[in-house]
Amino acid sequence: MVDFVAVIPARYASTRLPGKPLANIGGKPMIQHVFERASESQASKIVIATDDQRIAEVVEGFGGQCCMTSADHQSGTDRIAEVVEVLDLDDSSIVVNLQGDEPLMPPVLLNQVAIALDDHPEAAMSTLAVPLDRLEQVQDPNVVKVVTDKAGLALYFSRATIPWNRDLYAKGDPSESWKQGLLRHLGIYAYRGSFLRQYSSWEPSPLENVESLEQLRVLWHGLEIAVDIASEVPPAGVDSQEDLDLVRNIMLSND
Repeated sequence: MVDFVAVIPARYASTRLPGKPLANIGGKPMIQHVFERASESQASKIVIATDDQRIAEVVEGFGGQCCMTSADHQSGTDRIAEVVEVLDLDDSSIVVNLQGDEPLMPPVLLNQVAIALDDHPEAAMSTLAVPLDRLEQVQDPNVVKVVTDKAGLALYFSRATIPWNRDLYAKGDPSESWKQGLLRHLGIYAYRGSFLRQYSSWEPSPLENVESLEQLRVLWHGLEIAVDIASEVPPAGVDSQEDLDLVRNIMLSND
């Protein structure tokens, strides 16, 4: 098994759902559910990275380890890079980024993304994807798509529909487009400590700013991202009140 540290970035000031990490789900704050999923993985250490004292107090209340970070970070990856410095992690350390709004992420996927990075020494980082399985996901900008090369390395990530099936859309019938091998990107990453130190020195790239996708900074600088097909398909994370209601219902039905 690959040794890794799980870091969970948790920001209070969400645009669409302020205070999201503290949202109550089945009597627990969402950040605690995320922490518990990470605890069920093979992570040797779990750290929650936040810039908000309210979140820190809740984390400490349920026994988690918290690292206070700057409020000025452009992305979760920038926040995790600060954690690497604060904890003085080795350059060779593998760090898994589990976003703080993924309370239903299967723990096995944390292990998988760490293994994917270990299996691709040429890659700067690794991530996971699953096939798109519903038509409504195809043009949903909240569903990030990824295209890879034959070796499973990312060519591009986008909120747009990629690849675009010219012939289907020319006919005005996109109903079959989701069957054309489109991949939905999952917001889970693994990096090495050395790469995170490099990443934090870069300014946000033009593509990253356009798409609001932090991983595009990596491709912009010519580095590689390994993309593995997830062994399980997780439910969607929480981006909106509708997502939160859905997660609450899923957890209620699982009780």
